[in-house]
Amino acid sequence: MAKYEDENVLVIPRELFDKIGSFQGINLDTTKYLPSFLDPSNNFFLPRESAEDDPRYKQIIPYAIFRHEDTLLRYVRGKKSGEQRLASKSSVGIGGHINQDDAEQSSLERDTYMTGVDREINEELELNCDYTQKAVALLNDDSNEVGMVHIGVVHLFDLTGNDISPGESNIQDLQFLNKDKLITEREHLETWSQICLDNLDALLD
Repeated sequence: MAKYEDENVLVIPRELFDKIGSFQGINLDTTKYLPSFLDPSNNFFLPRESAEDDPRYKQIIPYAIFRHEDTLLRYVRGKKSGEQRLASKSSVGIGGHINQDDAEQSSLERDTYMTGVDREINEELELNCDYTQKAVALLNDDSNEVGMVHIGVVHLFDLTGNDISPGESNIQDLQFLNKDKLITEREHLETWSQICLDNLDALLD
């Protein structure tokens, strides 16, 4: 059996990212990147088995952070996490790949990308409160092998309450923590979450 069960994931060519303007860390100018990244003429699906080891492509990953008042949701990725290179790390981001099924389930009201965002959130969390959400930044980290083949789209979810529970067993030790507490846990966070934490004031503005 293939490691990723023959999953096909949405990618863009790395050269497109470089052409628009590659960066390391956070970029708040979503309008500079997202229209091009999400243009069907610029993206396509690749077998995840290939994409995970090919830096010629960037897999598009929605990365949702959840705010309630002055706290953010933090959880620990279980050892059975789909991305084993991040297993047992803490995270403030919920997200995952956009796949072929999202394209098949999309509609005029909900394009492939947002269909995938909704699916990932609904799979990993049970949100028992209202919220608003928006894309606030792009996230890139070429300093490690995971980051080299992914590009993150940071979505900020503003929640009316904190009634949230895990939707999957790999979402563990879920808590809402303030910035000061998150800073004390920074070394245990996965790299993308560290980058978000280091740029938190700009992301939450």
